[in-house]
Amino acid sequence: MILPTKGIAPDRALLTVGAQIISELDEPSTVSGLWHLVRVKRAQEENSTPLTFDWFVLALDLLFAVGAIRTGPANTLRRAS
Repeated sequence: MILPTKGIAPDRALLTVGAQIISELDEPSTVSGLWHLVRVKRAQEENSTPLTFDWFVLALDLLFAVGAIRTGPANTLRRAS
């Protein structure tokens, strides 16, 4: 789940999805805005599997747990520095 396995493709592993989320957080963003950015970016990639919202939220949870992102004013998400 966190790492790729026989049953989870590398582009669906939570670390991969988390890396995609971090790459889109150049500026603070809301969850819905970030969800839109990540979905658009994944749609442009070849051979990318669809990402569900619950899997996206699990990746956000992982990023919060490891201290990679934090909340900002007005319920925005930002990279932890």
